[in-house]
Amino acid sequence: MQSRREFVQMAAAGSLVPPAIMADGIAYDPETAQNGQAPDTKISANDRVRVALIGAGGQGSGDINSVLRTPGVEMVAVADIYDGRRDRAQEVWGSDTHKLFSTRDYRELLARPDIDAVIVGTPDHWHATVSIDAMNAGKDVYCEKPMVQQVDEGLKVAEAARKTGRIFQVGSQRVSSIVYAKARDLVAAGAIGEVNMVEAFWDRNSAIGAWQYSLPPDASPQTIDWDRFLGRAPKRPFEPIRLFRWRNYRDYGTGVPGDLFVHLFSGVHFVLGSHGPTRVMATGGLRFWHDGRDVPDVMMGLYDYPKTATCPAFNLALKVNFADGAGESSNFRFVGSEGSLIIDGNRVIVAKRAKDREPGYTIGTFTKATQAEFLKEYHAKYPERDPEMNASHEDTHAAPGNYNDSQHHLRNFIACVRTRKQPVEDATFGFRAAGPALLTNMSYFDNKAIQWDPEAMQIVKG
Repeated sequence: MQSRREFVQMAAAGSLVPPAIMADGIAYDPETAQNGQAPDTKISANDRVRVALIGAGGQGSGDINSVLRTPGVEMVAVADIYDGRRDRAQEVWGSDTHKLFSTRDYRELLARPDIDAVIVGTPDHWHATVSIDAMNAGKDVYCEKPMVQQVDEGLKVAEAARKTGRIFQVGSQRVSSIVYAKARDLVAAGAIGEVNMVEAFWDRNSAIGAWQYSLPPDASPQTIDWDRFLGRAPKRPFEPIRLFRWRNYRDYGTGVPGDLFVHLFSGVHFVLGSHGPTRVMATGGLRFWHDGRDVPDVMMGLYDYPKTATCPAFNLALKVNFADGAGESSNFRFVGSEGSLIIDGNRVIVAKRAKDREPGYTIGTFTKATQAEFLKEYHAKYPERDPEMNASHEDTHAAPGNYNDSQHHLRNFIACVRTRKQPVEDATFGFRAAGPALLTNMSYFDNKAIQWDPEAMQIVKG
């Protein structure tokens, strides 16, 4: 049985507006729908969730905007090492009657009893430390992807979640998406036969897409807590470009794999029920954005996935190009023995072609007598038919135009904060997506294949 209502298929390609994906019988509305459940109606004072933001950059701010669309959620505090972003938070989410608590030091925020949950939108090298500190302080945590910057941090975060009993969700929103849920159900139902290969790409062709974020003119040692930003990273003189474009540097970020591959891993693992690859190989280079960054702008990864009780063995190929000349685009293609399934934005496309009626033959190098004998036997086994084209068909299923999986994902988190049920992307799932992404960097920089145990979530020593 599928966990999502059957999609209404398009009657003919291009002849109808694509049907809307339904969430368990409820038409998706970002104002009301909550993870396939009935919308919230009445929220009591005891059910209100008070949220704080740690790291008020672009992604953290987007997360807050999304979570505040959930009924009964209130933002009460913000922590950021740049004064301008805290001031902006007051402008956007505060008011004369509702002043946000504001601090450079996130630990002051964690000490407050009026905070139930935190969103961690810091640079990657702070994810594990802030998340563990928050759970130990009794806060539930929504941590942006990738869950960790270093492989040895993953199990520590998972252990902190287990030990404290706090709700911990990683911010790869595809695992809450009704689009990916439909893809999962179609694959499980055998729509494309047995999967043997998956390929995915996410290309960008813009300065902002390639992490050349804007630098504020007031950036200075007076407005920025530089030492707090550096944290465990190597000490260096004040250089604001390293803060505002931190994804460009290995000291603070995780490059293309941690920013984009991790989304692709989480999507593959969700759709196929896989726990991760056993071998990781990567290549790439710095081809276009020669702006001082020390990470590639083109990366490709190859991954071997083992057969499990729920998933066949398959190979995965991932690609990201920040200067491909074609603009931003992303796509998944799941290839099976009977067809292929494509996830293109908020659409799922299943393409199937009828199998050949006969295998064909290659007899040109045989003698005429042998050819005649072969053809006699061949046509006895495969009688000639009237020529006709092989039948094929393509089914397309689409989410409503206003569908937003980020809102869905954050609503799932808030629902778990209230019910204390485990979220869709807990620390184990999050690390199984982040781990292979981090190994991709290791493979690239160390110029070797990396062996990985997806069940134990650790590197296999050679």
